[in-house]
Amino acid sequence: MQSDDKDKPQYAIVAAVQRPSVSDVEFGASLTELRELAKTLGFTVIRTFTQKRSGFDKVAYLGVGKREEIRRFVNHEPDIEMEPDLASPNPSPTLSMGDDGSAMVSTEQIDALFVDHEISPSQARNLEKEVGCQVMDRTMVILEIFHRNARSPAARAQVEIARLGYLAPRLREAAKLAGPQGRQRSGMGGRGAGESHTELDKRKNRDRISELQKEIVAMELERKTQRARRLANEGLASVALVGYTNAGKSTLMRALTGSEVLIADKLFATLDTTVRSLYPESIPRVLVSDTVGFIKKLPHGLVASFKSTLEEALDASLLLHVIDASDPGFERQIETTNEVLNEIGAHDVPRIRVFNKIDHVGDAAAQAEHEAALRASYPDCIVMSARRVDDIAMLHQAIVRYFQRDQVETELFLSWSAQQLRKEVFACCEVLAERADDAGAFFRVRGEQAVLNRLREKLG
Repeated sequence: MQSDDKDKPQYAIVAAVQRPSVSDVEFGASLTELRELAKTLGFTVIRTFTQKRSGFDKVAYLGVGKREEIRRFVNHEPDIEMEPDLASPNPSPTLSMGDDGSAMVSTEQIDALFVDHEISPSQARNLEKEVGCQVMDRTMVILEIFHRNARSPAARAQVEIARLGYLAPRLREAAKLAGPQGRQRSGMGGRGAGESHTELDKRKNRDRISELQKEIVAMELERKTQRARRLANEGLASVALVGYTNAGKSTLMRALTGSEVLIADKLFATLDTTVRSLYPESIPRVLVSDTVGFIKKLPHGLVASFKSTLEEALDASLLLHVIDASDPGFERQIETTNEVLNEIGAHDVPRIRVFNKIDHVGDAAAQAEHEAALRASYPDCIVMSARRVDDIAMLHQAIVRYFQRDQVETELFLSWSAQQLRKEVFACCEVLAERADDAGAFFRVRGEQAVLNRLREKLG
């Protein structure tokens, strides 16, 4: 996957078939997303090849003519018609534009062809043979990104399971190319049919997946214990940041909690759930968790594998659905996020829509117009930028206000002999006023009814 020379740039091309059922807008958005995925892997996409067909070619996904066009492009054959790819952020590798606007033929090597669809092992093999470079379908690209970015033992185990499941049929395809497989010696004195190399590989895969699944179960039990311990404290609330990948969730997480979390302008920069306290702290204390981003056409194996990392969203008291306001396809991203939340059973969890990155939308006039349109379509939404201090304070206030909506005011009395409970009063309640007399201290407080009842029981 990665070049041996880490400093050497990697160049790639993208190919996709547009079927009649797919609109131009949806098709264009999907290609843009694939180019971003390629960028996350460290590739520069320099050409996009598209083809309109009623269906995919069974042999090699793309039609014969398009495959020949790509082969000529990859091999820099001089009779290819070379035009800049207007859909790509960079010009063609065989046609670079000089300072004076003239064309200059260059010789960059194409390292990979990315296909905007999951294709079969035989289609990938045939396409690779014809075009003359490595072929990676959309699923393989996403798996590779997950593999590189996973940090915790749980995330690494989940990614490995998904990768093994994806690679299993490809091992069988590779075995076909290798021809008849020799038998391993087995039984007494080496007698017996034994197992073929392919059968051994399949069994090793099954055994490894089974081993990883057991490890994940043990880790899930530990996570549930830790989560239950966190939420067992009275007055503790939880918020989960959810949304499309690269919507700015990690930037928001850092701003809301004052923590150092990974922030990168890449897809799937965050794969492991991070939990921090809302800062400045409030009453009740609020825990904020950042979750893995969603994406359209996320492989089902990864949805299942990462369900445990999304359980923070399922257990949360409130979801902050973070949306990139500057993305023209934000409505499609909202739909994708809603679909994933429905799939994990979090559709009933209360949520606030947070349109982030409004500062990326043109000038001040354009931002105001876009914000007005968003508020008209989503009346209860918050439109903001995670890089503006005032906007973060507004979101912080909205979160605190949500958890304080059911709080009540009352008065608590602590005799001088019960002053050891003073710390607990301040920890569990918002103290509005305090006065004292000869008998003890009186506190005017606001807090959850259940918390106040528990404190009254302790006070006798």
